[in-house]
Amino acid sequence: MKSSTVLVVLAACVLVAGIFVLPGTVFSGSASTKATAETLKQLEADFMKAAAEKGSAGYMSYYADDAVELPNGGPAIPGKENIAKGMGFLDDKNNRLIWTPVGADISASGDLGYTYGTYEFDSKDKDGKPVVEHGKYTSIWKKQKDGSWKVVLDMGNTSEEAKK
Repeated sequence: MKSSTVLVVLAACVLVAGIFVLPGTVFSGSASTKATAETLKQLEADFMKAAAEKGSAGYMSYYADDAVELPNGGPAIPGKENIAKGMGFLDDKNNRLIWTPVGADISASGDLGYTYGTYEFDSKDKDGKPVVEHGKYTSIWKKQKDGSWKVVLDMGNTSEEAKK
């Protein structure tokens, strides 16, 4: 009878440890999965790869449904669906958009961040001659309810051609 009491107490201790100790260490990945500026820079690389491989569908997969696009010289475009209407140029294999994040940061709360950098857009004019546009961009990223990061605001503007 005494050994069964010891087993019950031992089982209760294990259960209490499992309830109070393990969730903070084993089941909670918050410390190891906290986003950093490098997380956002890696997301930018993945974002660009998706655009290169899948065109506009890959590009738009990184936008939140309520995103806003601030295009160069144009009015704000609210909503992923509306933004997607203008991204068909990414499906043309004659066009190539590449960008390089220069800086990034994450809020102290860990759910909002930004990246900024430079881009190059290569295309062809109506005569088939190469056209190169250089510019800079800023993207605001927000952690979604499912834990993924999506662009909620994106803007870019052209710059003078890089000096050679």
